[in-house]
Amino acid sequence: MADKAVLAYSGGLDTSVAIKWIKEKYGYDIVTFTVDIGNVANMDAIRQKALDVGAVDAVVADAREQFVSDFVFP
Repeated sequence: MADKAVLAYSGGLDTSVAIKWIKEKYGYDIVTFTVDIGNVANMDAIRQKALDVGAVDAVVADAREQFVSDFVFP
């Protein structure tokens, strides 16, 4: 079993390439972590993209309510 690394994942090109690069360079299994603050319509697509490019797991945390209460209408 390989060591694991957690990657803050946006779904963009840079973090998508980072999944494969870290896996190849260091031999780590990659778990991505994405925070949903309501700015992306389809978080399932971002999660699936992480898995498609090589992540062993892709976690999405729903922080929409907290983001609104803490930063939009504090």
